[in-house]
Amino acid sequence: MTVKQLSVPELADACVELGVPGVGLWREPVQSYGVEATAKLVREAGLTVTTLCRGGFLTATDPAERAAALADNRRAVEEAAALGTEVLVLVSGGLPAGSRDLGGARERIADALAELGPYAEQHGVRLAIEPLHPMFAADRCVVSTLTQALDLAERFPAHQVGVTVDTYHIWWDDQAPAQIARAGAGGRIHTFQLADWTTPLPAGVLNGRGQIGDGAIDMREWRGYVEAAGYTGPIEVELFNDALWARNGREVLAETAERFLTHAA
Repeated sequence: MTVKQLSVPELADACVELGVPGVGLWREPVQSYGVEATAKLVREAGLTVTTLCRGGFLTATDPAERAAALADNRRAVEEAAALGTEVLVLVSGGLPAGSRDLGGARERIADALAELGPYAEQHGVRLAIEPLHPMFAADRCVVSTLTQALDLAERFPAHQVGVTVDTYHIWWDDQAPAQIARAGAGGRIHTFQLADWTTPLPAGVLNGRGQIGDGAIDMREWRGYVEAAGYTGPIEVELFNDALWARNGREVLAETAERFLTHAA
């Protein structure tokens, strides 16, 4: 997503050229190029698919909408397995139209995970609940903290459900370091993502993730937390940023790799 202006083949070529060993993929470009074609392409390029993003949006109250969401998440699990990744990232979903019931929405997520966790396990895939910054609670994700994410995840086996640790969404939370330790102790850190916090946020706020090193987050500090918690997996950089998307994708990828080495390695 950091370089969504690149096609799937262009992304694979750029990663190989720059020595980037793995890539987190998003479902829309994968579906556009073809799941099996993408799997073949990245495999032949020698790339590891670190995660697939995203499943989720599990808070609907309408039975038909809920059934459709569960079916889509089962497809996402199948796509992750086909791509050879063990991790499907979940953005849980916001409040249904007209609702103010955060607790009820979170319980519907748990109900969905009870169905999806075993299905994911059958396909060798783990679900990673991603808490999003509270500004997204109404429309995108009622899970806003690692505490909330772990309270949901811990109802299920760790090999079925864990969490995503994303600096952009949790850096403000003074409870997050302790919750990272909690997640690590339970074997529930399924992926770790970096993005910086820069202001002012753009209109709509979604595409405001800053390039590493441009904002307020100490990336090495957060890497230290997850490593102290026992995480040894891939580190992803996930940036939603209109200014970056308007630039040459290969240049952005090269810059991102350099920023990672400078600020997070």
